[in-house]
Amino acid sequence: MTTGTTMATTTITATTVTGTGITTPIPMDTDGLLKLAAWTSPSFPVGAFAYSHGLEWAVEAGLVTDAASLRDWAAHLLEHGAPRQDAILLARAYRQLDDEAALLETAELAAALKGTAELAQETVVQGGAFLRTVRAAWPDPRLDALATMFSREKLDLALPVAVGICAAAHRISLADTLRFFLHGMAANTVSAAIRLSMIGQTDGQRVTAALEPVILSTASQAEAADPDALWSSVPMVDWCSMRHETQHTRLFRS
Repeated sequence: MTTGTTMATTTITATTVTGTGITTPIPMDTDGLLKLAAWTSPSFPVGAFAYSHGLEWAVEAGLVTDAASLRDWAAHLLEHGAPRQDAILLARAYRQLDDEAALLETAELAAALKGTAELAQETVVQGGAFLRTVRAAWPDPRLDALATMFSREKLDLALPVAVGICAAAHRISLADTLRFFLHGMAANTVSAAIRLSMIGQTDGQRVTAALEPVILSTASQAEAADPDALWSSVPMVDWCSMRHETQHTRLFRS
């Protein structure tokens, strides 16, 4: 591995596996961690704060009642639900940045894989906002061209696909992108629980800390996974999302 410095940007030579299985050296921007910190921050304008991913009904139904049950809920979701599935889709899109046909197929699949209407809306609303914001603040001609392609195909962009292509375009490590992405999803679940007054701020940080090994493990598995291994096994989450659609009083959109 070699290192070098040019002006304010430091690059390293990393490797990635292309669709042919060949290992190819590519430059990686080590400053990408700052981009990831911004992109997965609660202040990044994708509206993540408006979604609970079914948690609001789980709290209403007494399925999640304290820090311990929240930790179990979030860990199960990371390992078996949308976060795991989305991480694999992110990696798949990341590797398809320069293959428009394959990327379109992945984008169509990602937009169709959600179990309920609200979960589907959650991912495409955030995905569209994510790509628009990154293009505005961190311009890249490849992202402009892809945005034009998605618009031409009238295709809504799911969040993991948007994150994957933005990270690839800016040459940010896939491993780091997956870790930050999954951490952001876990943090949003914890934030939703706090705003539902189910736990306090300190317990929220305890849960976030307890989820670190699960996040790292899921990220590592997603990076190495078969890109077609897109199973999900969280029927209770889907049920909670369906019940949430008609919940009488609600703070969140999903």
